[in-house]
Amino acid sequence: MANFVKVCKLADICAGSGRTVDYNGKPVAVFNVEGAFYAISDTCAHRGGPLGEGDLEGKIVVCPWHAWRYDVTTGVNEMNPSVSVQKFHIKVEGEDVLVGE
Repeated sequence: MANFVKVCKLADICAGSGRTVDYNGKPVAVFNVEGAFYAISDTCAHRGGPLGEGDLEGKIVVCPWHAWRYDVTTGVNEMNPSVSVQKFHIKVEGEDVLVGE
């Protein structure tokens, strides 16, 4: 079972956006896709760009450094499915967003 940690409030991440949060000392990118929350590693597999700062296009985040694209629901790279970043579990309790592995 995942060890969930509160990382932010629902209101902290508007629909269609994401942000970087701290999960047990790791940077994790949390996204709000039309009211559903998803979390993946904040570190792009290409050159380490901050995915939480990328633009969200539907369920695809675009790395702000070199435009690598990841599905935030799976962590899989859109152009090369053999490349992915870690996906985390999300739980919403009241107004809190929790992340777990």
